[in-house]
Amino acid sequence: LRDLYKDEVRKIAEFYGIPSMRQPFPGPGLAVRIIGEVTKDKVDLLKRATSILEKNISTMEVAPWQYFVVLLADRTTGVHGDRRVYGSTVAIRCVNSTDGMTADFTPLPLEFLAKISRDITNSIPEISRVVYDITDKPPGTIEWE
Repeated sequence: LRDLYKDEVRKIAEFYGIPSMRQPFPGPGLAVRIIGEVTKDKVDLLKRATSILEKNISTMEVAPWQYFVVLLADRTTGVHGDRRVYGSTVAIRCVNSTDGMTADFTPLPLEFLAKISRDITNSIPEISRVVYDITDKPPGTIEWE
């Protein structure tokens, strides 16, 4: 499978009866969604943020074709309560595609994005900033790594 393109892998999956609506997942697992050194703490942080995103996406009438959280290497200043913190930044990535060869970012309502941001930063004090990736493929790729 390593040498095949996504559309070829999907044809094989169809042959074996794997549902076509299954969201793609990177071969290296969550580690590819952590920019920089991969540690257990970072994987746990990413899992928590991903769970919050998935919970919010599950309320949508039609979910994006693929959606995930990326934990960035940069840390930024934020405020929790009345104290200054130096926390992690996560990027939310939602795209629509038919074959994975090209993809358009999913335009989500600002209120919905604000809710996701609040849910993540209120539930995970180690995260102080949430950004939304609006890059299509091309010029970008679906995954960040």
